Amino acid sequence: MKLTFLGTGTSFGVPVIGCSCEVCRSPDPRDRRTRTSALIETDGGTRLLIDTAPELRLQLIANHVDRVDAVLFTHEHADHTHGIDDLRAVSVRRGAALPVYGPPHTLQELARRFPYIFDDRMRPLPGTSKPEGRAHPLRDGEPVRIGDADVLPIAVPHGALSVFAYRVGSVGYVTDAKRIPDSAVEALRGVSVLVLNALFRTEHPTHLSLPEAIEVARKIGAPRTYLTHLTHDNRHADLEAELPTGIMPAFDGLVVGDW
Repeated sequence: MKLTFLGTGTSFGVPVIGCSCEVCRSPDPRDRRTRTSALIETDGGTRLLIDTAPELRLQLIANHVDRVDAVLFTHEHADHTHGIDDLRAVSVRRGAALPVYGPPHTLQELARRFPYIFDDRMRPLPGTSKPEGRAHPLRDGEPVRIGDADVLPIAVPHGALSVFAYRVGSVGYVTDAKRIPDSAVEALRGVSVLVLNALFRTEHPTHLSLPEAIEVARKIGAPRTYLTHLTHDNRHADLEAELPTGIMPAFDGLVVGDW
């Protein structure tokens, strides 16, 4: 399997508009973070896109992604969904609607915000096109087969909202979680690669902090854990130097594979 981090930034992105902090002015390209999304590709070639960040078009072009087989949404917040219109190039290339999976409430909200994507009655005028998606609601803990990928949705709390983490084969992907319940820890045990959100060094009401993410990583025990959804409070080089062995900051364009 192969995991590509398309975007690793918080909802503000890095640099932050109007900010002149050291990280926002950093010359290190790893400190430039678009909003969070990722791509998982199986050995059999199935490509699963996780979330559609506002910069999705730029992310797919930068990583030479010309095909996606399905989308997994974690939740409906704008920084994870508002690049959905960029799926037009993908669905037009497919010549068919793109399968879209996620929590039922997330898919309902996306259909409300973007009805032209999901409503087959809304047809483009001759000579024009539109993104087309086919919604497939998932249930917490009920696995689904997508192509040759076994996908397990795992509910985790994000403040008052329940969002989906995903286990895809030997990859565990968790973003925007405030805590990881014991049931989710058990569902993620045995993964080779774990992805966790880590917002600030101090506590936050809706996201794991850096110390909390480290504790969760130790509980799950993956050989490699990558931190994502990072803010401009976190310089990549500093995090890389201070994190425990086996826990690393992700960055836009990082490709992890061969496990």
